[in-house]
Amino acid sequence: MFKAIMGFLAGACALAGPGMAQQPPEAQQIRTAVLRVDERRLPPISRLDLPVADLGFAGARLATEDNDTTGRFMGQDFETVEITATPETAVAEMDRIIADGIQFVVVLADDATTLALADQAGDRAMLLNARARGDALRGADCRFNTIHVAPSHAMLADALAQFLMWKNWPDWLLVHGSHPEDQALAAAYRRSAAKFGATIVEERVYEDTGGARATDSGHVQVQAQIPVFTQRAPDHDILIAADESDIFAPYLPYLTWDPRPVAGSVGLVPRSWHPAMEAWGGTQYQNRFERMANRPIREEDYQAWLALRIVGEAATRTNSADPAALRAFILSDQFDVAGFKGQKLTVRDWDHQVRQPILLTTGLLTTSVSPQDQYLHQTSALDTLGIDRPETECSFPEVP
Repeated sequence: MFKAIMGFLAGACALAGPGMAQQPPEAQQIRTAVLRVDERRLPPISRLDLPVADLGFAGARLATEDNDTTGRFMGQDFETVEITATPETAVAEMDRIIADGIQFVVVLADDATTLALADQAGDRAMLLNARARGDALRGADCRFNTIHVAPSHAMLADALAQFLMWKNWPDWLLVHGSHPEDQALAAAYRRSAAKFGATIVEERVYEDTGGARATDSGHVQVQAQIPVFTQRAPDHDILIAADESDIFAPYLPYLTWDPRPVAGSVGLVPRSWHPAMEAWGGTQYQNRFERMANRPIREEDYQAWLALRIVGEAATRTNSADPAALRAFILSDQFDVAGFKGQKLTVRDWDHQVRQPILLTTGLLTTSVSPQDQYLHQTSALDTLGIDRPETECSFPEVP
């Protein structure tokens, strides 16, 4: 039998002749970029949260490896360019990326910069937002050319609210910072309270006075300040901290006047991903990331990974490298992608937010995953998190 097969192959080669040797088809090239815009910020309160040089980029590298693993069998080759910018140079870098022929750009930036980059790109590129959480980006300021891989403030607040209502903890003391991003997050918690039937018994604002936070005597000052700041509050089940600026929230646990749990920006925190997540294949994913990056994963890494996997999944499913074809498929009702969260992730057509479960985490563990089982939806339980179709303020043009 073996001789017969070899004879057939030899005959086929002879018929083909020396000038008719079959050449492998040229690989389809899919080029993407990750643009990380580093804002000037105070150092984090905890040195455990110090920024890492490859934040976001490490997740993108893993995604590119994953895309290439499948791409080799599909005749596709994935390349990702990594670029660091400041808010002042970001627009110029976006122009340079697009001029280089790249039409899928993962953006790690704040809300204002993400919006400016979306307007700069126009119909020349699709942005995948892997950091900015503002609800306005998915509402009044939405742009057709942007897919939001990072969960919104509304999704995070709703995920926590569902769990707290399951726990029968409906009375919240809301403490938020004085910066605009803190106030935006506080607004999301107000909306979630109204949506799920919780009561915010009182709101308090922690003013950022610009003083030292992590000095030799910092913990002594905080130990005296936080109890005084939180005393005489109405009876409440839990304190919700809205501190996007990382000014005060880490000091709250065990220092509040009343012995109550803390959640939101500290304590029980809603996240897109957690470095201890092990369910649904998470252990294998974590191990691969840690072998490559020599550190635990962070949310920005997961979100950049997922953004590039969205592009890779579209390329595989369509067997195409044409940006227009990939864009159309990603935004269609046929698209979904796996994200190690127990179910397929899809893109909402009304605001281009990626539907996804939200992990409710402590420092060491995932405590729960929302949506909680008792919250049902006529289309997808994931749409109980965030702004649903009837509520959206986003209005896309009929023809992109």
